[in-house]
Amino acid sequence: MDCSSYSTYCYRCDDFVVNDTKLGLVQKVREHLQNLENSAFTADRHRKRKLLENSSLNSKLLKVNGSTAAICATGLRNLGNTCFMNAILQSLSNIEQFCCYFKELPAVELRNGKTAGRRTYHTRSQGDNNVSLVEEFRKTLCALWQGSQTAFSPESLFYVVWKIMPNFRGYQQQDAHEFMRYLLDHLHLELQGGFNGVSRSAILQENSALSASNKCCMKGIYKTNSPKTERKENGASTVVTAIFGGILQNEVNCLICGTESRKFDPFLDLSLDIPSQFRNKRSKNQENGPVCSLRDCLRSFTDLEELDETELYMCHKCKKKQKSTKKFWIQKLPKVLCLHLKRFHWTAYLRNKVDTYVEFPLRGLDMKCYLLEPENSGPEHCLYDLAAVVVHHGSGVGSGHYTAYATHEGRWFHFNDSTVTLTDEDTVVKAKAYILFYVERQAKAGSDKL
Repeated sequence: MDCSSYSTYCYRCDDFVVNDTKLGLVQKVREHLQNLENSAFTADRHRKRKLLENSSLNSKLLKVNGSTAAICATGLRNLGNTCFMNAILQSLSNIEQFCCYFKELPAVELRNGKTAGRRTYHTRSQGDNNVSLVEEFRKTLCALWQGSQTAFSPESLFYVVWKIMPNFRGYQQQDAHEFMRYLLDHLHLELQGGFNGVSRSAILQENSALSASNKCCMKGIYKTNSPKTERKENGASTVVTAIFGGILQNEVNCLICGTESRKFDPFLDLSLDIPSQFRNKRSKNQENGPVCSLRDCLRSFTDLEELDETELYMCHKCKKKQKSTKKFWIQKLPKVLCLHLKRFHWTAYLRNKVDTYVEFPLRGLDMKCYLLEPENSGPEHCLYDLAAVVVHHGSGVGSGHYTAYATHEGRWFHFNDSTVTLTDEDTVVKAKAYILFYVERQAKAGSDKL
């Protein structure tokens, strides 16, 4: 039973249920939880009021440059091993251009007047036509950074995730990177086809009526790519592909006849191996060799590689599979560069974690040396500054805990489900990153490059 909404989940049905036992035990549990909540609230009311009066921290205040400022950050309640989702949502909420687009979408009413305002218990009887991932994602982003509550419960969004992403049903721990990819792909598809009867063109018309101050975050979102590189396999561009979308050039050379094959592949993120020579180094201060850096991982991804016997290339000139080499170039950089460090690897029977510390820059990540045609890109378009980091704590993908660090208005925050704390850059750079979100630098600024 969800202790916030009192919804009851049946593991056999793999869904929320509304029916009760003959003795009405479910309703008795609901009433018991409500009584506990009310009694706890009454007992703590006086103590909390006194703390709020005497401590600025408890009223979400802190000192900044000698003056008092409010922390507007809102945490996300854990609904049962949903830290993987919370970490991704908090990271995306701090990517300004992406977040602003969804918050400025017009609201879509998914329930009619008869059920509006009532508490609903989700069941299988509610079909997929009643849900919209875009709408619930929009509501969740709007609830964050308002400062009106300490924690928000994303249960409506999680319910939609269950409906349209069966892999994430239940309450077992999930992979945050896998969830992010599913989330972005489904947002992209829903925006392409319109959601809940509202076409994408209608949404854009609604947005055109927004005030000039609100439209600033949306400039350039639908700028199309060149004909040779446009993402064609999934139709029209959306905010997802316009912000996270980049293009790789994959070069394969036959070692027998020298034939070269080129292919352009769109990407929303890059998955980087941690080089094997660094995999035993678990901390920044460990003295058994050099520290692995993000540049080492990027170099390993883009370096020339000879394919092994299991990956022989079918050469069209030789008319058979031959030994070959492969190399990746980045043909087009995205506005937001998402880098996934491959920390989980399958062995014979287990999926083990690579717990190596990887050094990463907070600002000035220079991607020019990985570009196919660097001379065609200005230096300001190749520099990236860190916006958010997702961290996995623990030893395995099916266990452990996810948290996130993100910067907002020049300050770094640590998001640990419902708890949000102010932190500093020194703490962030010591984190063992799992997913890194870098935002393209818009203005020239003096900083060290990677």
